[in-house]
Amino acid sequence: MTFAPLLHAPFAIQLHVATVIPAAILGAFLLARPKGTRGHRMLGKIWIVLMVVTASSTFFIHEIRLVGCFSPIHLLSIYVLFGSWQAIAAARRHDIAAHRGHVAGMYLGGIVVAGLFTLLPGRLMHASLFSGLSNWQATAASVVLAAFLVTATALAIRQGHLFGVGKSSKRLA
Repeated sequence: MTFAPLLHAPFAIQLHVATVIPAAILGAFLLARPKGTRGHRMLGKIWIVLMVVTASSTFFIHEIRLVGCFSPIHLLSIYVLFGSWQAIAAARRHDIAAHRGHVAGMYLGGIVVAGLFTLLPGRLMHASLFSGLSNWQATAASVVLAAFLVTATALAIRQGHLFGVGKSSKRLA
């Protein structure tokens, strides 16, 4: 593992990585903890800010160009920006189901799915995380990391932390 590719990347990529990593960790923490508490609300506000900065930074990243200087990731960024606004509005009106749905969609799409694509060979995160490894070692490490992300997400869904089923039915106060 080396930080050299990140250190030599443009500022927009550095900002993106600097906000998405804490957003991924904090989001997982929030999904695993009880909902509706004062701590949840405070950390949720921080998570939303991290997600908005993460999504906004992508509009200055043009590594993959499919339509002009944009790629499908920019559609996901628009989704996250809109979803952030919707999640806040739903929380303020105490619409727990809508709030959960928006947050779950942003986490699954903006963190898990987008994160899995960064592990592909040729991508900056792949180069940073798996430098110095042989091709088969890098592939194995990518598969293990992807399996971990998918398993953690599936467990969160099963426990009701993502879609409001099961134990996490506490009302927003």
